[in-house]
Amino acid sequence: MSLRELFNPTSIALIGATDRSRWSQFTHQNLRDFDGPVYRINPHGGTVHGRPAHRSLAEVPGPVDLAYVMVPTPAVLPVLRECAEAGVRSAAVLTAGFAEIGDEGRRLQDELVALARERDLTVLGPNGNGYINAAAGIMPYGLPIPGPLPKGSVGFVLQSGALVSGVLSAAAARNVGTSLLVSMGNEATVSVADVVDHMVDDPATKVIALFLESVRDPAAFTRAASRALAAGKPIVALKVGRSRIAARSAAAHTGALVGDDRVTDAAFHRLGVVRVRSLEDLIVTAGLLAATGPLPGGRVGVVTPSGGACEIIADRAEDEGVALPEFSERTLIELRDLCPPFATVQNPLDVTGYILVDPNLLRGAVEVVAADPGIDVTLLLADLPRRRPPSDAAEALVRGRVSALADTVARTTAKTGRPIIVMSTAMSEITDYGRELAEQTGHPHVLGGIEHGLTALGHALEWSARYRRATAATSAPARVAAPQADPAEDPLRLVADAGVPVVPTAHVTSAEDAVAASGSAGYPVVVKVAGDIPHKTDIGGVRLGLRTAADVREAYEAVTAAGGDAATGAVVQPQREDGVELIVGVVRDPVWGLVLAVGLGGIWTEVMRDSVLRLLPVRRAEIKDMLTGLRGAPLLQGARGRRPADLDRLAEVIEGFAACAQALGDRLESIEINPLLVDGPRVEALDALITWRPASEEN
Repeated sequence: MSLRELFNPTSIALIGATDRSRWSQFTHQNLRDFDGPVYRINPHGGTVHGRPAHRSLAEVPGPVDLAYVMVPTPAVLPVLRECAEAGVRSAAVLTAGFAEIGDEGRRLQDELVALARERDLTVLGPNGNGYINAAAGIMPYGLPIPGPLPKGSVGFVLQSGALVSGVLSAAAARNVGTSLLVSMGNEATVSVADVVDHMVDDPATKVIALFLESVRDPAAFTRAASRALAAGKPIVALKVGRSRIAARSAAAHTGALVGDDRVTDAAFHRLGVVRVRSLEDLIVTAGLLAATGPLPGGRVGVVTPSGGACEIIADRAEDEGVALPEFSERTLIELRDLCPPFATVQNPLDVTGYILVDPNLLRGAVEVVAADPGIDVTLLLADLPRRRPPSDAAEALVRGRVSALADTVARTTAKTGRPIIVMSTAMSEITDYGRELAEQTGHPHVLGGIEHGLTALGHALEWSARYRRATAATSAPARVAAPQADPAEDPLRLVADAGVPVVPTAHVTSAEDAVAASGSAGYPVVVKVAGDIPHKTDIGGVRLGLRTAADVREAYEAVTAAGGDAATGAVVQPQREDGVELIVGVVRDPVWGLVLAVGLGGIWTEVMRDSVLRLLPVRRAEIKDMLTGLRGAPLLQGARGRRPADLDRLAEVIEGFAACAQALGDRLESIEINPLLVDGPRVEALDALITWRPASEEN
């Protein structure tokens, strides 16, 4: 399958071309500037769209690289067979009526896939509008293309044809140029992952922007996204659709912390995919990353002509985790000399409206801030003019100011080696006049408004940090030999074998044995029902703080009765009074596979829902990031008089547990430690639960 040939044909046949179809009219119009022959195929011949038409591919006088298929559904397969016989290697199928309509449509689509594989035919769609190769001027696309269409370096891949017009209009409004846009349709033979993989190798594309309803082939998507990250090409994705994870995983507490959408977040985090929440953020973030590439660090200095904008930027920067450090003393001295005495010299910097008196003030402040050694990125609040001035003299003045600012940005960036990002105050449209000025003066890309601009900057800084970590990563995640685990084995013993410290535990099957074990452990003790029983506390299967033999006897009878037929006796453990309780679990997601969840444990697991997720395998450094990313992280750092946890030791224990879960193979559905008690350097598992998949579901 060659997507390069699909997206770069030198000749195109419109099969099913007819004046009666708006789809056909639009497609023919979109190909008006195509530098190659466009053949109209209609079984009646004659004239179509004002040009001669051929009755079949056999009548076409030259080779055809791409067939754009617009025939009725029953005719699609015969047409594709005709294409294969005629030597056509690529097709875009606009026609609907396949897998999207149910069983009969799925049967037809299966036949289409089989035909494509048998005849080595690359098929985009069906039920897709085609594509727009703006970089090459090739646009076999079945809907009107709103103008103007700026050429640029953002590749769009959309699982929705209806959104294309809105995406292109919004991108044009922010002067975000398109390299290639693909409307995927049903992805019968060409998937999102295939197109992403193509864009990684496409020199015209610097950033890949996705609208996703689902990830249909996670393994292929993972490979393509990993290649994109290694190549330094950001992927920005708007993924819609949220639901809970499969019900079978909810038996464990971990399942209550993990939902499909949160797993998607974890998967994208692993792959370096920037996830956004709106089409505006998709376009603004992609446009920023296309303009800057990887950013060198996360310390941002801000220069504005507005005190109010400074306050808004400061608030939004905090929302997005964008660091605004204090300027160096030398920078402050230079800024005080430069700015009027009524300016407040700090970060963000308000140079005030005095720029109307001294047009050089804003440019001078940019030069000073960008030279600060503690600043990685300078953010300048400015915008392009929207309307052409009424006189030549006024227009020359405006053009001169725009050109001077563009020169300052270019010269300062070259001198410092650090980027300067220009951002408008509001999400206004860049007009034709503004676009003309930008092209003529070399004015940098203008980020779209403080609200979406700070979101985009936060995403760009986060992606840049991931890219740096990915390119610097050398250590491999921990691996352990696959445990020879019996499904009936005590989960605590299993995690102990993986190197997880476990509280001393005695498994007893009578009240008197429980009393004897309590004497050995030392009072006070805990008695819990034993067996494959989730939510033991909820059913009355746990008794704490037992200090006498009588208490232990009564507790044994109570917890085993609470467990019913599932109880296999009880366990006796010494009572642990201090420390922070965590839950550490691994759950098998039906799409992405094994997911590690670390969160606040004990009885608060499902109440607080304070957890961080990562896909397996994980490195120790990632686990430390998970721990510090919890809302309850201050508890691990010594809040309220607690002993600070040894995060290195804790991460080491969790890494071994995660590696053990991965080594258990396809039989594992979920495994968790709840709670994992952390008290200074001491880390102990107090309870564990494991769930195995039915044999029929194993791979």
